[in-house]
Amino acid sequence: MSQASRLPGNTPVTTPASGGSPLRFGYGTNGLADLRLDDALALLADLGYDGVGLTLDHMHLDPMASDLAARIRRVAQRLDALGLDVTVETGARYVLDPRRKHGPSLLDADPVDRACRADLLIRAVRVAADLGAHAVHCFSGITPAGTDTDTAWKRLAESLEPVLSAATSHDVPLAVEPEPGHLLATVADFHRLRETFGDAQHLGLTLDIGHCQCLEPLPPADCVRAAAPWLRHVQIEDMRRGIHEHLPFGDGEIDFPPVLAALAATGYQGLTVVELPRHSHAGPHHAELSLPFLQHAAAQPTPPVAPPHGEPSATPEGSTP
Repeated sequence: MSQASRLPGNTPVTTPASGGSPLRFGYGTNGLADLRLDDALALLADLGYDGVGLTLDHMHLDPMASDLAARIRRVAQRLDALGLDVTVETGARYVLDPRRKHGPSLLDADPVDRACRADLLIRAVRVAADLGAHAVHCFSGITPAGTDTDTAWKRLAESLEPVLSAATSHDVPLAVEPEPGHLLATVADFHRLRETFGDAQHLGLTLDIGHCQCLEPLPPADCVRAAAPWLRHVQIEDMRRGIHEHLPFGDGEIDFPPVLAALAATGYQGLTVVELPRHSHAGPHHAELSLPFLQHAAAQPTPPVAPPHGEPSATPEGSTP
């Protein structure tokens, strides 16, 4: 990424060039895994970020810790002192099983394993409520070998039911992320889940802009507009078509000004969180460069977009949400 993309003094962009709501940027702690949580939060505040995507993990805010309540209080105080907003993310690789990445999942054959993952998400909802987070992020998981698709969808719905109940009770949106390679991989898949739960108020969408570039049928900016009614959390990074690799800004194919203009125009009020989990070895460096890049992109004028004909959809033609 070129240094020319930086803005002097990390000046916040408060008015999008295209109108709409000011965008609020955060950085994910899964991209700062080599830092102590206090140090990561201080870094983001010093750089001028509005908030943080806090991944519950053993090296930061461990959701399985015996003194979790006390840890939550300390983190809440720290966030308040630094003026950072927060969303809670649940993509830690080995927080439940030190030998199985993202295991157990909501789709496992063993109901005890599925309940273990659901319990983690319920813990995350409670953490989010105590921190005043604007959403809790989660994903479906990969369909286990030998499991048919209908069975996997049934397990997902049954596993998420108590999680959604907890989210409703605590008034915290549950923001499900379509993840390449997972059962719920696309925005169309999210709509299938949404309809299963009768369009429940507290079930929303995490939209990863890179994933839109990777595999959605619509361009990222159109994907944002189509997803707007259900948008509860946004992750952002660069990416190439057909390759699920999170890249620093400028290393992929995404044209960011139209994407950010579309996001601002939706009136989205949450954080837009940079997600570079495989760049923790240089996390402070990427955090320093990412914010001015996004601020610069958000300030660029973009041509007006013609209103769509009919209801926008991220569903491929001929398929069913």
